[in-house]
Amino acid sequence: MENNTESDRQLALRLSAWLLLVGQILYVIVTLFHAGGDANNHPVIFQGYAASGTWTMVHVAQFACTAILLAGPLTLFFGLDVQGETAKWTGRFGAALTVVSLSLYAVVLAVDGVALKQAVNAWVNAPEAEKAARFATAEAVRWLEWGTRSYEAFALGLALVLLAVTVALAAKIPRPIAYVMALSGLAYWLQGWTAGSEGFSSTHIIGIEAAEVLNVIWAGWLLVASWRRH
Repeated sequence: MENNTESDRQLALRLSAWLLLVGQILYVIVTLFHAGGDANNHPVIFQGYAASGTWTMVHVAQFACTAILLAGPLTLFFGLDVQGETAKWTGRFGAALTVVSLSLYAVVLAVDGVALKQAVNAWVNAPEAEKAARFATAEAVRWLEWGTRSYEAFALGLALVLLAVTVALAAKIPRPIAYVMALSGLAYWLQGWTAGSEGFSSTHIIGIEAAEVLNVIWAGWLLVASWRRH
């Protein structure tokens, strides 16, 4: 029975790593098709959003990729050999916050992928006399997106930090993996702070790219470590 349990843990660790790697890589690829430009230059970027014919498809795909990605940390919790009460509770809270993060990301994409698209379309197509009011509405939706994305990033960052603590306390997992996970969590906190204070600035983009790179590093490391255990 003990051998079966250990085999199940190894399978969960490998599955966790694969889910996060696949989800993260697919997310980066899908986002290449997102309308680009200076996201804080609203008059220009809103015109690009309105002209995008793939907007809905891209955002649905982003949600699917994020669901796959976040299934990784959630599965990781079930693959850890947790011994102490502290590790058990940090893991439980980390897993719960991972689910919360996905829920918040669904709200982000509902605001960005649906509400903002409709608002910018209405602005572009409005009569000249109504354009100022329509633009103000679109900006209000954009600011709502800033807020929801900010707290989604804070929640995911905290989830990763808590799971990193659990990994550090768990047996048979290389501890440096936990350090890279924690750094990824800090990168999400940077995203959360910048999204709430300055929108989608260059600093916010740095936070996104740092988290993506760190996610690939710790997930790849976890995959190698799980195979070596086997």
